[in-house]
Amino acid sequence: MLLVVPLVLPWLLPPLARRTAERVRPDIALWAIAAGAAVLALGVVTCLGALLLPLALRLPVLAALAHLLHPLQAGPASLVACISTLAGGALAVAASAAARGVTAEVARLRAARDLVAGIPEAGGLCVLDDDRPDAFALPGGTPRTGRIVVTAGMLRALDPREREALLGHERAHLAGHHHVFLAVAQLAGWCHPALASALPVVSLAAERAADEAAARACGDRRLTARAIGRAALASTACRSGLHVPAVAARGTTGPVPARVKALFAQAPVRRFAPALLAISLLCGAAGASSLGGAVWLHRGVEVAQGEHPSE
Repeated sequence: MLLVVPLVLPWLLPPLARRTAERVRPDIALWAIAAGAAVLALGVVTCLGALLLPLALRLPVLAALAHLLHPLQAGPASLVACISTLAGGALAVAASAAARGVTAEVARLRAARDLVAGIPEAGGLCVLDDDRPDAFALPGGTPRTGRIVVTAGMLRALDPREREALLGHERAHLAGHHHVFLAVAQLAGWCHPALASALPVVSLAAERAADEAAARACGDRRLTARAIGRAALASTACRSGLHVPAVAARGTTGPVPARVKALFAQAPVRRFAPALLAISLLCGAAGASSLGGAVWLHRGVEVAQGEHPSE
């Protein structure tokens, strides 16, 4: 039973993540939600591997490697075989999804880098000669900062002050290493379907954190809101945009009206909310259940090895 709990707990993260993103300062919410998704994903993979172990140890080769003198007793044979089979299937599905997702994301990242290869940059800014309005933070251009890519179409859609606000937003993405949080959330989503539902919330928290950083940099929250709104409208009006990887954060993504409304409000100052504590408790429960289940299973292996008498 302990090994099943971490497989159920991820369903509680999406609603808690949404409440955290609404009520907690965006940079803190980003850290909390992404870390929570990572811990829960690790618990899911660990538990699936542990549930698969009884079936795997039925293979003579693996049983010999584990020095088993007796069959591993983890419960009724038919039930254990069914659960282990399901766990193996879930692990295979997750591994396949992760492999396909990583391959596709790496291909998109390489294509985006090829798109700006050879284009002169100034202070990490690349201007792409493209009429489609777009702007994004491309990680990996340099080891420390990456590059900001903006199209000529986007520059024409904004006035000079709005351009600076939008560029400040993209600089905040690079400075905050938001691509790492997005990548972690993606990987977690491939491990469990409930964690995939948390990815949009992680993306929103990253955008809100960059919005607040841009507002502080330019000293005008209304200007930042206007720049983001106009950039989003210009991007939406274009039927086809640039194909960029999901980890390349864009200032025009997410629920833009909610982001603009938040910028018109007072700057968020709350560093704590009950939902934040709930995420911490959720991760603790997943870790404790995984550890307890692993200890129970290890005890069974030791009994099968003849190290302890069976109870």
